[in-house]
Amino acid sequence: MKITLVRHGQTESNYQNVIQGRANHQLNDEGRRQCQKLREKLKDVEYDFCYMSPLIRTVETAFILVGDRVETFPDNRLVEREMGELEGQPRSQYDVLKYWDYDLNSTDLGVEGVQSIFKRAQDFLDYVIKKHPHQHILVVSHGAVVRALHHLLRHHDLHGNLIDVDIKNCYCETIEVMEPQKK
Repeated sequence: MKITLVRHGQTESNYQNVIQGRANHQLNDEGRRQCQKLREKLKDVEYDFCYMSPLIRTVETAFILVGDRVETFPDNRLVEREMGELEGQPRSQYDVLKYWDYDLNSTDLGVEGVQSIFKRAQDFLDYVIKKHPHQHILVVSHGAVVRALHHLLRHHDLHGNLIDVDIKNCYCETIEVMEPQKK
């Protein structure tokens, strides 16, 4: 089984370095160009299904990438991290080390705790791996969820450095999922 992780293309909030969390923004022109470029890169890759966050920027990204050739499903477990009072604030207000410390699991200012993101991501993976063994699944989501999925699929230590991977707009990574051993 393979899972390809994609973060949505750029939005105006991304461009302006503003925290958007669950705000429902669409892609800007640059975001659409990023998606078209990624679509061209992935044009020969066959996916069996596509799962996406229900927010407009991920739906738009998924439809640009594969909407005309792969069945797509919105999934609420893939929605972006709740950013609470930081929503709409400059990115400089966001303490990445604090909010990505698994043991601290800070929910200050109404920000969704990192353990909650990992729980949603694991729940999604458990579902997809069981439902679609031996298939290639495209997952279009947001920075926080893609980062969590990346670490879970790579079996990284969640008490280590969780910000060591840069999840830029239209980030794309394919990970081979090992089938569990039968007992």
